[in-house]
Amino acid sequence: MTNFTGVRLRRLRESAPLRRMVQETRLSVSDFVYPMFVTHGRNVRNEIEPMPGIYQLSLDNLMAEVGEVSELGIPAVLLFGIPAKKDARGTEAYEARGIVQEAIRVIKQTVPELMVITDVCLCDYTDHGHCGVIADEKVDNDATLELLAKTAVGHAEAGADMVAPSAMMDGQVAAIRDALDSGGFEQTPIMAYSAKYASAFYGPFRVAAQSAPQFGDRKGYQMDPGSIKQAMREIAQDIDQGADLVMVKPALAFLDVLSAARDAFGHPLAAYNVSGEYAMVKAAAGNEWIDGRRVTTEILTSIKRAGADIIISYHAKEIAGWLASER
Repeated sequence: MTNFTGVRLRRLRESAPLRRMVQETRLSVSDFVYPMFVTHGRNVRNEIEPMPGIYQLSLDNLMAEVGEVSELGIPAVLLFGIPAKKDARGTEAYEARGIVQEAIRVIKQTVPELMVITDVCLCDYTDHGHCGVIADEKVDNDATLELLAKTAVGHAEAGADMVAPSAMMDGQVAAIRDALDSGGFEQTPIMAYSAKYASAFYGPFRVAAQSAPQFGDRKGYQMDPGSIKQAMREIAQDIDQGADLVMVKPALAFLDVLSAARDAFGHPLAAYNVSGEYAMVKAAAGNEWIDGRRVTTEILTSIKRAGADIIISYHAKEIAGWLASER
């Protein structure tokens, strides 16, 4: 004879239909943004070694890729550019014929309904690999703001639907908002990388974007992983400066930050399931140490359960296909 009351929670887990009916957190293809790397040349489709299934794409191959993304129902892509030439001021980031500007035009001609979000930073374009202008071996915050604003306006002029500043410069959202408004792009929203941590999980991305710092590191401007109060201040500041959406990056190791941001702010909240998180799953699954599909789904569900409205993930195409197969 049992001593507990008649409450048996296992009743809700007994059958698959009932489990689905009472499930609290559900993934939808509309939750996802797919990051993409674009480069110059023709017929370029270079798989990124630590990120199986992710490629550097030239514009001719970009057309087919975004067509597939759209057919899967993924609503948006996030663009990163690999320039033809890097220099100290990241010039190609804000050139009218820069690689991201050209990619925006290609996408809008190919699948105009697909939302194009652009990363606004200089690290991919500078020969030193830092996110801004260097002065006395440090990133000059205020000198960088002008170039970030110029980049954002250039992306909007090319047809970007949203800009996403990621340099972690103080005042970057205000500078970009002012520049967009002055340029006639009052309706272009800003998704701010508000709580962006100085994380070791970015390693594979730096291979993909060829953006590793050539000296020092980014701890002077990206956040310390041990901090959460600063993250709340960063998010609040970006909201005050005009950010329409805010982001926590990385996602998996910072679910507590994501949850705290969800509780504290009413703004739409994005989380970036970054390259290192993706690479670990792919490496373990490739060695048959884990069930890749189940682990991926659990990770992405945890990000949404923690409070993300939008999940930026290299798994987006996979999860879109899996969700379609379950219907």
